[in-house]
Amino acid sequence: MDRWERLERLERPGGTRGGLGTFLLGMALAIAGGYLILNQVQVTSGYWHWWGTNTFGLTLIPLLIGIGLLFNDGKSPFGWLLAIGGTVIIFAGILTSMEIYIRSTSLYNVLIMLILFVAGLGLMARSLR
Repeated sequence: MDRWERLERLERPGGTRGGLGTFLLGMALAIAGGYLILNQVQVTSGYWHWWGTNTFGLTLIPLLIGIGLLFNDGKSPFGWLLAIGGTVIIFAGILTSMEIYIRSTSLYNVLIMLILFVAGLGLMARSLR
């Protein structure tokens, strides 16, 4: 493959007429817009509310029993079920106790963030078309 064929492959990524420059510019715009949008989101944690207040310790019981069974017999299907189920319960509890807020900002900033993000996605799609 000579130099011109390699250069042509860079100008036509994926065999399309789009262009690598357009794709990279779109990716940069989408990343900048996405960063600015996510930068406005504030995540806090609330109390563990599953089955009443202060019940986090109860959600550890299936995980601990499952790990104990797996140390006894690593092929125990019930041990795997309890360990995986306990892990899922803990992660679900963490996700459900999150409180997500969007900080107040001006309409101008929101429009800039959204336009950057959508324009970047549009340029990326155009370069692959």
